Amino acid sequence: MSEAPAAGVALLVIDVQPTFLKVMPAGDDCLRRCRLAVSAAQLLGVPVIFTEQVPSKLGPTHPELLLAAGEGRAVFGKTAFSAFGAPGLSEAFGKMQVSQLLICGLEVPICVYQTAMDALREGMGVTILVDAVTGRRADDNQSCLGALKAAGAHILPVETVFYAMLADATHPQFRAFSELVKQAA
Repeated sequence: MSEAPAAGVALLVIDVQPTFLKVMPAGDDCLRRCRLAVSAAQLLGVPVIFTEQVPSKLGPTHPELLLAAGEGRAVFGKTAFSAFGAPGLSEAFGKMQVSQLLICGLEVPICVYQTAMDALREGMGVTILVDAVTGRRADDNQSCLGALKAAGAHILPVETVFYAMLADATHPQFRAFSELVKQAA
């Protein structure tokens, strides 16, 4: 099968830094689902891009995610809440010809929301990997996800998105992806 379903797609992992994870009620679950998304993206040849909020003060991305992404990953530090405020990120999207952005990470009402809205304004397709995002307050998360859906973003689980990219059980990476899903359960 061709890799065409992944053409133009990139996975953006927003601010999954241990400093933030430890204050999130569902931090461990979010990390596990982000790891599945990163591993699946790596398996299917989807570029993985990380942002880090003020990494000099708040530290780097969780090492498990960097390891899962392998060598092809890109990491952008930022002070802005939207990933689009990270120096060089928009240019990187342009070079990679990203037209569809898969988003996971932290925190739904702040960085995830602002990034997704900016991506929509840029004309990108946006899918929020709903089981791989979190925030401190569940009510805020739901309000923001509802607003993003109304603005045109898709709100779907990690497995749904990556199974759609595989499309068929005969895909050469189907078994490997199924193993990743089992490990993430």
